[in-house]
Amino acid sequence: MKGLDDLKPSEGSKQKKTRLGRGYGSGKGGHEAGRGTKGQNARSGGKQRVGFEGGQTPIWRRFPKVGFTNPNKRHPEWLNVHQLNRYSDGEIVDPPRLKEDGLIGNMEDGLKVLGDGQLRKELTVKAHRFSSGAKEKIENAGGNWEVVGDKE
Repeated sequence: MKGLDDLKPSEGSKQKKTRLGRGYGSGKGGHEAGRGTKGQNARSGGKQRVGFEGGQTPIWRRFPKVGFTNPNKRHPEWLNVHQLNRYSDGEIVDPPRLKEDGLIGNMEDGLKVLGDGQLRKELTVKAHRFSSGAKEKIENAGGNWEVVGDKE
């Protein structure tokens, strides 16, 4: 039976690393060692940093900083009331059900129901937030809306 101690790489799959600048006999040695002749890039440490433009003011300093991204902004999942017409009268529609049916995705910042379209079904809708138009349309259709969870 073979064991882990019998494992070895395939023939020819491993090559020794070429050691540069260690004499002519090394195959990549002698005077230039594959770096061309003279100049900044032939020296050790002789590469320019990323974004260096030869001393010209780089593009990232030529333009001013603009705007602000609020790290605390919330991005709730949202749903319009006309999308709820797929359910039957009297059903309870809550976030897990909506996610299961593919109407919403990841709800890190909760679910907000918006009031676009017409609702023709009498439903109990549970969500983290509702727009005033959505509340009105759910009530006009004979249903109820209910705030759940603590996602502001």
